[in-house]
Amino acid sequence: MAMEEKLRKKKEEEEAMWAEYIEQMKKTRAKEEEDLRKLKERQARRKEQRAEQEKMMFEMKRKQDEQKQREIEEKKNREAEAKRKRLEEAERKRQAMAQAMQKQKEAVKPNYVISKKEGSTAQGRDQDKFSNVAFARAELNKTKEQLAEEKIIALGLRVKPLKIDNMDEDELRKKAAELWEQIIQLESDKYDLEERRKRQDYDLKELNERQRQINRNKALKKGLDPEAFTGKYPPKINVASKYERRVDRYTFEDKKALFDGGWEELYKQQLEKSWEERIKDYKERGSPKLMRWDPTNPKNKETYEPGTRTYDDTDDFDVMDTFKPYSAPEPSPPKSNPRYEPPQTHEEPDEEEEEEEEEEEEEEEEEDD
Repeated sequence: MAMEEKLRKKKEEEEAMWAEYIEQMKKTRAKEEEDLRKLKERQARRKEQRAEQEKMMFEMKRKQDEQKQREIEEKKNREAEAKRKRLEEAERKRQAMAQAMQKQKEAVKPNYVISKKEGSTAQGRDQDKFSNVAFARAELNKTKEQLAEEKIIALGLRVKPLKIDNMDEDELRKKAAELWEQIIQLESDKYDLEERRKRQDYDLKELNERQRQINRNKALKKGLDPEAFTGKYPPKINVASKYERRVDRYTFEDKKALFDGGWEELYKQQLEKSWEERIKDYKERGSPKLMRWDPTNPKNKETYEPGTRTYDDTDDFDVMDTFKPYSAPEPSPPKSNPRYEPPQTHEEPDEEEEEEEEEEEEEEEEEDD
């Protein structure tokens, strides 16, 4: 009975422990489900916010693109308007010029006076000139598309639309005759301008040929090449002597050689000259004759002892002392340099000179005594 009671208590404890564990697991699972639900709600809210932000960014980008496109179109419109105004102004000037030329042809004397604008100065004219040059360069750099567009605009300005809706037959005939007269006038003006251009080209060629002949004669008079003044650049300046008054024909290499050499070259020449003179003297004098060896001479007595070889020390004589090594003296520079002092060469005195010097010293000592 005690064992059964013990087993029953143990079983109850295990059941209570399992019930508590199951309850704890239920609480944990409920908490996890709650956290997962909150996370899903937060993700849904974040997704909605991101969608709203993307929508706002897209709308902002669309507005920016529209603003940029609007600015580009406005800029193009402004440029087209400015170009149209410029072409209209050029067309008005051309028509005014054509009318003036027509009046000049009709009348014998011109009926207009050229008047200067107020405040016009040389600087202003120069600025206008430079602006015209810049405008001409810009015109030359235009593409085919730009030229075609400008041509269309110019034709739209020059060719006026025909208003023939309410015209009868006689008015149409009259309008056709008027247009025919305009065509004839334009063709005649075109022919006149082409002939004028041909004449101007011929005149330019003739003037260029005359200028070339003048430059050729000028070059021949100055003793230059005939084509010296006809090139792109002016001729080179010839160096002439101010004393002889003649053209210098020396080349650059010859002129450069004048500055080569100097004291170094002169020193080498003097050294070679001195060496040749001394070699010549040496060959004329012949080789020195050495004294013959005389073993019987008491000065050259030999004492034969084992391991020794000695000579008598009565007179220290060395044959090689009489021959000194040759050292070439430095050459003397030109005599025109007064500051130069020639190097002093020390020559060995002869025996006779030494005896004379000793006698002179003895005489001086006697006189002093």
